[in-house]
Amino acid sequence: MKRILLLALALVPIVAFSADKDDGWISLFDGKSLDGWKANENTDTFKIVDGKIVVLGPRSHLFYVGPVQNHNFKNFELKVEIMTFPKANSGVYFHTEWLDMGFPRKGHEVQVNNSHTDPKRTAGLYGVKDNYDVVAKDNEWFTMHIIVQGKHVITKVNDKVVVDYIEPDDASQGRGSGKRVSNGAFALQGHDPGSQIHYKSVRVKPLPDK
Repeated sequence: MKRILLLALALVPIVAFSADKDDGWISLFDGKSLDGWKANENTDTFKIVDGKIVVLGPRSHLFYVGPVQNHNFKNFELKVEIMTFPKANSGVYFHTEWLDMGFPRKGHEVQVNNSHTDPKRTAGLYGVKDNYDVVAKDNEWFTMHIIVQGKHVITKVNDKVVVDYIEPDDASQGRGSGKRVSNGAFALQGHDPGSQIHYKSVRVKPLPDK
């Protein structure tokens, strides 16, 4: 009996770690379809190929419109697995909203670009706190991690912090007054016909208000 009790106690931390490891993470992409997502202009820019969202074609944006949080996120962690191809440009938007055409006006874009002619590189907060260093390589999968808590935004690539930004109370940076930390949906960008990007995982972890 004593031996059984000791064995049970020894297993407790292992079980707890396993249970907590992915606690709270929710997949927004099922790997088989674009259920929960909607493209605005040029819908053929986004296709599912071998379990990945392949982005290739004229400008378009793929908005998350699914049921998680009623596609309205405020505080969260987002992890996206991405592969870029040479000269590709894309982005991951947060706190945005549906727009029939053009570049989203609300929220922020986290840049996805390792070798495009635009010098603003991956994981920069576009037009607000840009990154000009190459932090990932084309033709290799990398993980981009976005954390938003209140007015604090952190971006990471493969667990390395790239941007650490706190929005000031009088923020007016970026392209228009809509570039604010607030609340809203996510979107993936198809930038131009010469840019090919693959997304194979999009996971979110909603965070409580502080």
